[in-house]
Amino acid sequence: MLKKSLVFVVALLLSFALFLPSALAFPPGTPSKSTAQSQLNALTVKTEGSMTGYSRDKFPHWIGQGNGCDTRQLVLQRDADSYSGSCPVTSGSWYSYYDGVTFTDPSDLDIDHVVPLAEAWRSGASSWTTAKREDFANDLSGPQLIAVSASSNRSKGDQDPSTWQPPRTAAACGYSKWWIRTKYKWGLSLQSSEKSALQGMLNSCIY
Repeated sequence: MLKKSLVFVVALLLSFALFLPSALAFPPGTPSKSTAQSQLNALTVKTEGSMTGYSRDKFPHWIGQGNGCDTRQLVLQRDADSYSGSCPVTSGSWYSYYDGVTFTDPSDLDIDHVVPLAEAWRSGASSWTTAKREDFANDLSGPQLIAVSASSNRSKGDQDPSTWQPPRTAAACGYSKWWIRTKYKWGLSLQSSEKSALQGMLNSCIY
């Protein structure tokens, strides 16, 4: 009887697995809910800075990472369920976490800066050196970069969570954790409306 029950449970789990995306594209360094809450509480709340002097060129991105690869190519490889080609990646399978769509052509994907470069500028990066901004724009060690659909990335632009959140409701938890972790790691500030939005998103997390 016990054996039959175990077989049933395994079959049930496998049936659920068939409906889950095969590539979740979860970037590294995602904190737990409790850690993200502590980090959110520690962030400085202040009025957002201006865009004076901003240019994407002040955040050199997609730099060479060795072996003919740049940052974009490494994120495509990291976030793929499977892929062909090295640098460049020519095809594969990617699940866009923001909108729940799967893609096979890398040209349909953007590498999103979770905290946009312009948002970072307004939150403290305007005072950084170019070298530090380059490190930020190519940060592979934390959850600042993720491969997502070009359409979702471009609809987001440089907005913060008070005005843009992933269209897939279930992505709110992960997105808030990544945003909080990135701002905490890089010592960036946030505005009150942004903090309120992040808190609401974080509250949706189970763990």
